[in-house]
Amino acid sequence: MRTLYHHPLCPFSRLVRVVLGEKKLEFEARIEKFWEARPEFVALNPSSEVPVLVEDNGVVLADAIAIAEYLNEIHRELPLLPADPALRAEARRLVGWFCHKFYNEVTDNLVGQKVFRRLGSHHSEPDSTRIRLAFSLIRAHLDYIGWLTERRSWLAGAAFSLADISAAVQLSCLDFIGDVPWDEHPAAKDWYARVKSRPSFRPLLADHLPGLPPPRHYADLDF
Repeated sequence: MRTLYHHPLCPFSRLVRVVLGEKKLEFEARIEKFWEARPEFVALNPSSEVPVLVEDNGVVLADAIAIAEYLNEIHRELPLLPADPALRAEARRLVGWFCHKFYNEVTDNLVGQKVFRRLGSHHSEPDSTRIRLAFSLIRAHLDYIGWLTERRSWLAGAAFSLADISAAVQLSCLDFIGDVPWDEHPAAKDWYARVKSRPSFRPLLADHLPGLPPPRHYADLDF
């Protein structure tokens, strides 16, 4: 069986987990404390970053977007990118937006500071400046999600796609630590509720970390 090395609060690991779920592919999930740079894991991915997917035939894949594109090409049923080239380019643009811009501006400054900085080898205190910056930026991103969903059925167009997964997994990590101002952004909240209700997303809602319980609404489909 294929094996996925991941961390429950890594948005990129979550992206691959959802793609595997959408494709209905079985896998063994192994939690990896990537900050420890375990030699056996570094041998799989020299950057010591999750996720890493090891296929049944021994093929080793790293980088969430690369893995997602690979799975979408190999398993063509339930495609997660549009067939039309222009729409496919738009979906990929949004994947880049959420996996790079949103992650760098918001997720890394909240989850990275509040969770992974404490879990890391130095156990350092979070940087309050970076946390304040993330809170000042997240609202613009939620407004953008609302703007998109008011004009489209899903973020990239008429069909659920990798763009929706890329955005939702970032928000799911933030929601786990209770840092999404949902009440101020009803359009984004409605869209996220639709993603949250998909069977592929359910395993994420069951995630728990010792000493870090999610808020009550986290697993509530009607939050």
